[in-house]
Amino acid sequence: MSKYEEQIYNCLNPVAELLDKTTNPLHIAILENFRRHVHLEGAGLFDQIIASDMMVDNPTYRVTWGTDPVVIQGKEGVVGFYNIAAKSLLWHSDDLLAVADWGISDELTFHQLIKGQGLLDLGFEVDDPNKIYHYTSRQVFLWPYDENARLIGEHLYEDKTTVEVTECDPEDIITPERVAQIHRECLAKLEATKPEKYWTLETVKNQFGVNS
Repeated sequence: MSKYEEQIYNCLNPVAELLDKTTNPLHIAILENFRRHVHLEGAGLFDQIIASDMMVDNPTYRVTWGTDPVVIQGKEGVVGFYNIAAKSLLWHSDDLLAVADWGISDELTFHQLIKGQGLLDLGFEVDDPNKIYHYTSRQVFLWPYDENARLIGEHLYEDKTTVEVTECDPEDIITPERVAQIHRECLAKLEATKPEKYWTLETVKNQFGVNS
């Protein structure tokens, strides 16, 4: 198994660990939404991410990747953003994760497998435009949620002083299709243990016997 495959399998372990220590129903619903969202995104199931029980009607994304920060508004724009991101291999590790009434805060190491030409286009110097490189940086993800544990948006901030680029070992290179397969596998395994709509606040409250 590629070392990157192992990291993708384990990338949401910090969420599970925090859920084990969390008792507030709103916080549990937010964490479950967050975890499901990441798996759906990795699996390419974008329509489920923007469903009304997962996301507000008019989300706003603020993304500072690369040299041109962007603001994305509306569900159509969000799906367009994910369709572009799906062309790359993306995952995260080394999370410092917290949850509050307003949403999720996560400082993490963001990973990307990218062709040398893509890095050249971004202004980096690499030896071969056709080789695959591993791009990493520390980033802060702030995901605000509403009072019903629905995603309001994503604010993604990169610490450009932490960027590292290394050439990939050919044995570790994986495909976008393999990443999607891993996320679908993890999501199926998770949902086999959960009630229907386990990511919604209403379901969590029912589990805890809390009146709405």
